[in-house]
Amino acid sequence: QVELVESGGGLVQPGGSLRLSCAASASIAGIYKMGWYRQAPGKQRELVATIRTSGRRDYLDSVKGRFTISGDNRNNSVTLQMNTLRPEDTAMYYCYATRRGDDLRDYESWGRGTQVSVSS
Repeated sequence: QVELVESGGGLVQPGGSLRLSCAASASIAGIYKMGWYRQAPGKQRELVATIRTSGRRDYLDSVKGRFTISGDNRNNSVTLQMNTLRPEDTAMYYCYATRRGDDLRDYESWGRGTQVSVSS
């Protein structure tokens, strides 16, 4: 099991920026995908952004052009730069990592979450 530690959440005004960071507690082989989910109270969880070791990046439609995900394969870390934030971006943001085990099965790990609040 990989432990993920997130940082960087907080309160920001609409139009502002935040940068979320997430790092694995140890160097773990086999991680090929990392990213961020978010969940607002009373709403379903959304996959916000994903980055793979291949370099491929995927984004939720509503954050395209505003959020940028980047990763460091050597350190098993990922960041999410969030610009032009909107009140509807308010949610708990969770980092996740997917690794391929020796048995060729995928294993997911999750962070505890960091709160992002966008309000004037």
